[in-house]
Amino acid sequence: MHTDICDVFGIDVPIFAFTHCRDVVVAVSKAGGLGVLGAVGFSPEELAKECDWIDEHIGDKPYAVDTVIPNKYEGMGELDPDKLEEQLQASVPDEHRAFASKLLADAGVPELPLEDQGKGLLGWTMATAMPQLKVALSHPNVKLIANALGTPPPEVIEMIHDSGRKVAALCGSAKQALAHKQAGVDIIIAQGYEGGGHTGEIGSMVLWPEVIEAVAPTPVLAAGGIGSGRQIAAAIAMGAQGAWTGSIWLTVSESSNPLVLKEQLLAAGSRDTVRSRSVTGKPARMLRNEWTEAWEQPDTPDPLPMPLQGLITIDMIMRTNRYAEAGQNIAFNPVGQVVGRMNQMQPAKNLVSKLVDEYYDAADRIQSLMPKDD
Repeated sequence: MHTDICDVFGIDVPIFAFTHCRDVVVAVSKAGGLGVLGAVGFSPEELAKECDWIDEHIGDKPYAVDTVIPNKYEGMGELDPDKLEEQLQASVPDEHRAFASKLLADAGVPELPLEDQGKGLLGWTMATAMPQLKVALSHPNVKLIANALGTPPPEVIEMIHDSGRKVAALCGSAKQALAHKQAGVDIIIAQGYEGGGHTGEIGSMVLWPEVIEAVAPTPVLAAGGIGSGRQIAAAIAMGAQGAWTGSIWLTVSESSNPLVLKEQLLAAGSRDTVRSRSVTGKPARMLRNEWTEAWEQPDTPDPLPMPLQGLITIDMIMRTNRYAEAGQNIAFNPVGQVVGRMNQMQPAKNLVSKLVDEYYDAADRIQSLMPKDD
C-alpha cells in the first residue's frame, strides 16, 4: 500500500482524511495516514487555535489544511474582507433571510446568544481564505494545502510553493484536472459524483482513470464514495497514488459531530443523500432533510450563488450544531453516498487499520487469480 506519495509526506499509508475536527486530524496522522483540517467555518483566529492544538498533540507527524477559493463567486476582485462582507451582506435579499429564519423557527431551533451572532464569511472567497492560508503556513507540521473548489489563484500557488509545501486541488472532470496541472498544482484530487460535499457530474469509476491518464505523471488521489480498503485497492490499481476520504470520518469516535447527527448518518442508506445548492450555493451532497426539501419547492426562494447562500446558512449551521436535538431534521449533514456503509462508531485508528487490512485482502485475492508458474 506504500506509494510514492507516502515518501513525499513521510506517511505510512496513502490515506488522506478530510475533516473539520482536530481530534480526527491527529488520530489519522498518528495512525500513519494524513489528517486534513477543513478551514472553512473557522475565522483566522479560530484556525490558529485549532492548528496550535494539533501541533501540541500530533508530535512530529504531518497534516494538511483545506481551503475553499472557488474559480467563480459573487464579489470576485474585492480583496478586503470587511469591504467584501459589507458588499455581499447588502446583496442578500430580505426574502431569503426571512425564509431561512422561518424554517429555523418552525423547527423550534433556538436562536444563538447575542455574543455568538453575526458571523459572516468564514472562507469561500479569496479575501477570506488568504488570512486562513497565512495561518496554516505558519505551522511547520502543515505539509500540504488543498483547495476544495477550482484551481487556486497563481499567487496562492506561489505562496505555498515558496513556503516549501505542496498544493493539491479537487476536480470533477479531466478538463478541470488539466487546468490544475497547467497552473502548477502538485497533486490532483479526482472526486466523483458519489462524494460528499461539492461534486461534479461524473461517477468515480469513470472519473478516476480519465483524470489519471490526462495528467500523468502528476500524482492523483481518488475521492468520492470510498469507504473500504477494497475501493482503495481499485483506485491504486487504476493508477491513483492513494485515497482522499471524508465521509467515513464523520462517525468515528473522535468526531465532534453532534451525537444525534452521527446517529442519523449511521441509520441512513445510500439513497438518502441529495446534491443541493441550499447550503453553499453550489451543488453539494448531504443528507436530504427539511432544509434541502424546502429550498427545492417551486413557491420558495431559489438558493443564491456562492458565497451569498452561505451568508444565509451560517446561522442555520451554528444553531443546529449548538442545539442539535432541536435542529436534527433541518441541520446541514454533508456526506457522500458511502453513508450506506457507515454503520458503526469506532476509533479513527481502528478505521485506518480496517482500510489497510481490506486493501491487502483485495490485493491477495487479485494475486491469487494470477496464472501460476509451472
